[in-house]
Formats: sequence, structure tokens, C-alpha cells
Amino acid sequence: MFTLVRSRVRTAALALSAVAALALGTTATTGAVAAPALAKQGPTSVVYIEVNSNSMLNAGQYTLADGGGNVFDVAVIFAANINYDTSTKAAYLYFNENVQRVLDNAATQIRPLQQQGIKVVLSVLGNHQGAGFANFTSQQAASAFAKQMSDAVDKYGLDGIDFDDEYAEYGNNGTTQPNDSSFVHLVTALRANMPDKIISLYNIGPAASRLSYGGVDVSTKFDYAWNPYYGTWQVPGIALPKSKLSPAAVEIGRTSQSTAASLARRTVSEGYGVYLTYNLDGADRSADISAFTRELYGSAAVRTP
Repeated sequence: MFTLVRSRVRTAALALSAVAALALGTTATTGAVAAPALAKQGPTSVVYIEVNSNSMLNAGQYTLADGGGNVFDVAVIFAANINYDTSTKAAYLYFNENVQRVLDNAATQIRPLQQQGIKVVLSVLGNHQGAGFANFTSQQAASAFAKQMSDAVDKYGLDGIDFDDEYAEYGNNGTTQPNDSSFVHLVTALRANMPDKIISLYNIGPAASRLSYGGVDVSTKFDYAWNPYYGTWQVPGIALPKSKLSPAAVEIGRTSQSTAASLARRTVSEGYGVYLTYNLDGADRSADISAFTRELYGSAAVRTP
């Protein structure tokens, strides 16, 4: 296991560059009218939230002291899982009780963020059962799982899907090893199902290195890709413009403020359009967040509990 990879809950069972204001819109799921976000110049800020122990609403508590724009533009629900049914020998989308609680309570846990102008994306992660994004053995199987994901996005009024190919443990339960066609078929089907939603890549695992097959390259089907190693700088190896990449990755509260500031400064100076953060908890993280918002946006961050 990589020592720099996020300090997640690993138990199997618990297993967008200037940012524009969101257009005034109505969600199909709730009819709730989304207020436009205050304009903010600078990279897109992404935050993963471990919903096994923290509230998604934390993402909406931080704004810029100068101008009042949201600090975070994309909040990622961490995480749903790709599980394996040994009887049907098929992968299926699984929500542990904490993820399911967030989804079932979308009116209070997701819609407030969207109304504030924050996109809410669902991360999907391996779950130690042998099922992963990289080992579907047919286009039909990959498309079936893509439909499960897009159906969840539709059902719960989400803004997209994030792929995180960790902890699949390919080979478990008699499953096959990664192949070159699987992820290409999966991403192609998912993009066809949800042409206007976010698809992001946590740039790790076998799937991340298998983006081309049979003359099809799915790189451009992603909206974003980011470095998975917190406290480091690493440009994702995917053919996307800088505006869609985050070479910087920080874990809020664990990556030092000086490192977070340095990575943010480099993001701006080298013209990258995304800044990735992980593990926003319920404590007041204004100082940690201000360390990078000063460099990204020229303003400290303030918290409104």
C-alpha cells in the first residue's frame, strides 16, 4: 500500500482555469432552484469528504473572505463501491449505510450544496472483492455497470461520477486480472449515458493506465483527473488540457500549511486549473484552507458553521 495514498476507511463493508458561477437551474429530482454561485477567479477546488465519519455539508461552510465565493466547487461523496456477486458473477454498485444515508437524505445533505453552487459527485471505489473497473470481460458487462452508476446519478440528483481504482484486489473470488478493453468500454458507456455530467479520474490503479483500446481513447471523455498522492506534485498521465488537471493534492489537516501553499502557488504559476483536497472534517479548518486559498484566489477562507 502506498504510504502517500489517502488515509481512508479501508474496511470492506464501510468501504472544472477560471471557475464560472453555476447557471440558475432546477434539479429534475427535487424541483429546487439553485442559486448562482458568486463568481470566483482561479482553479477549481475539489474536496473529498469521508461520509463514514463526516458531513457533506462541511463543503459548504467555507467561503472567501474577499468576495464571498465558495472555496470548494466540487464536493465528492467518498465513497460508493464496486462489489462482486459471486452467484451471478457480476459487479454491482454498492452503498454502505453511511453513503446510503447521504443519498436518501439528498434534500438535506446534497441539495443545499448544489443550491449554493457546489457540484456533488459520487466516488466509486473497489471493495476487496475482485471486481474493478479494469476487469470487465465484455462490453455488455461494462455497459451494465455504467448504467447502474448513471441511474444512481439520476435517482439522487447528483452531478457526476468519480473513478477510484483502489482496493479492487483483482483475482479475488475467481475474478480475472485487468484487461485493456474494460475501462474503455465502461467510460464510453458512462459518457454516453450522462453526456452533461462530470466524470473524473483519481489517477491510480490499473484502470488509470488503460485509457485506450481498439483505436478508442477515452481520455477526452473525462472532465478532470488528479494526483492521488497527498502532499505531492504529480501531473496525471492523461491527455487532458492543464485546465482539467490537478498535479497538486493535499490532505486537509495533515498536509502542512506550507506545503499546501507551495502546491497552490505552483498550480497557479504553471497554469493548472484544478486543486485537489481530501478529508474535510467537522473541525474549523480555516487556517489550513486559507493556506491554499490565498495562493489560488488571493483571499483567506472563512468558516460559517
